[in-house]
Amino acid sequence: MGTYINKGNKAFRDIVTHEYVDKTSLIPFINTTLNSERRYSCVTRCRRFGKSMAAKMLCAYYDKSCDSRELFAGLEAEKDKTFGEYLNRYYVISIDMTDFTTKYRGERDIVKKIQRRVINDILNEFPQITAQEDDDLMDILYRISESTGERFFMIIDEWDAILREMGTDEYVSTSYVDLLRRLFKGSGSSDVFAGVYLTGILPIKKYNTESALNNFSEYSMVDPANLAACFGFTEDEVRKLADSYGASMDNLKQWYDGYTIGSEKSIYNPYSVIKALQRGSCKSYWTTTGAYDSVRTYIQMNYDGLKDDIIRMLAGEHVYVNTTKFQNDMRIVRSKNDVLTVLIHLGYLAYDGDAGECYIPNKEVADEFLNAVEDTSWTRLVDALTASKNLLAATISCNEQAVAQGIDQAHDEHTSILSYNDENSLACVLSIAYIWAKNEYVIHREYATGKGYADLVMIPRRNVSKPALVIELKYNHSADTAISQIKQKNYPAKLSDYTGDILLVGISYDKETKQHTCKIENLQR
Repeated sequence: MGTYINKGNKAFRDIVTHEYVDKTSLIPFINTTLNSERRYSCVTRCRRFGKSMAAKMLCAYYDKSCDSRELFAGLEAEKDKTFGEYLNRYYVISIDMTDFTTKYRGERDIVKKIQRRVINDILNEFPQITAQEDDDLMDILYRISESTGERFFMIIDEWDAILREMGTDEYVSTSYVDLLRRLFKGSGSSDVFAGVYLTGILPIKKYNTESALNNFSEYSMVDPANLAACFGFTEDEVRKLADSYGASMDNLKQWYDGYTIGSEKSIYNPYSVIKALQRGSCKSYWTTTGAYDSVRTYIQMNYDGLKDDIIRMLAGEHVYVNTTKFQNDMRIVRSKNDVLTVLIHLGYLAYDGDAGECYIPNKEVADEFLNAVEDTSWTRLVDALTASKNLLAATISCNEQAVAQGIDQAHDEHTSILSYNDENSLACVLSIAYIWAKNEYVIHREYATGKGYADLVMIPRRNVSKPALVIELKYNHSADTAISQIKQKNYPAKLSDYTGDILLVGISYDKETKQHTCKIENLQR
């Protein structure tokens, strides 16, 4: 068993013999690409979304040095007609680039060292092959393929680690990209490789508008094509896990759901779901493993409209983003759209491709955004959070005058992002005013049928001893009318199973005076 070639199936065996969520549907798809023009695949997802597990699975499946049939017994891939055709068929070269960035961080000759270590490992497996002094990795692979008639399946996990961690050195980044081009775009590449599978966080770097490796099919957070369900957990998968642990599906959904990835409208963070189930509580797990400093750095960038968009997303809104101009390089961030696109690839924003909009997906990520904001010099939002905390306290204490004044303040301070003369804008400013409440409440924004009003339904999270709030905002009607409207609706269905106290909050906005008034009542049930 080699270090980089013929690694066997031990790594996948360790995975599949424990609590494994079946993601082997990736295998039949990759099989359709083998030995064709589509043999080059690059899958990019944020940290801890199952990229490395998938790489170990493919290694176990294709590696001809082992017999992996038993590991796939009963799994989805076994049902496919191509399963037996390619099972343990190829010499597999599998490299995790983070191993090298850890070992050789700061060394300008890292690319040469990578090639030398991989070459030595391969030559141990093929002692009949003679290496010349100036041979690079592609020379060796081509010579083996030519003499044996065999093709390789190559896996590079975290392909972009060198560019992310050492890309400030132009010599290193150029050497690395040249190595990849030499391997996968040379005249002999199709003779050497049956398939190539890269994983990473960022898609392949663009030079002007073209990818450095434009023969690769890419499957990213922005454009996953038909691999959307192969990474992250779907709702059905999480529900089965929750049932097996006797855990609350609602809690898992609030904390870790929210990613729209291609055709999959409800993808959960798999790392956090498993951690929460194993530890018996929902809290932030994934965000402690990621690029917190990057989030703080990016949201402080002085691009027009960026801070307004962050405020809107913290309030639960979606904002438009153009993802097409980003160069897939964290060091080249030139606009608000680039910032938002980076945060999508990092997993701190979700992306709705149909609408072309991004948003904060769940409580875990929202909490991280709030932490990042509080650590910045961005006093505008820090002040807004303080005002929002005071507004919530005033609402719960039924201080109607303070609530009206708090909504007035939110209106005045955020007019740059609001056209405040329609019901949608009324609801938006209300969401912004109650940003702080997301810490203690699950907030549902509902649009009622009929002109002139919008609702916020706020249900306290577990272990929060505060009343639920049903807030109705009326445009050019009285606060009493808003309260009557709530009662006529017999309060929202989302509260039908809620047994605690409920406050009805009616807020009105007068178009002429541009002032709000408030009425608060306890719901008698």
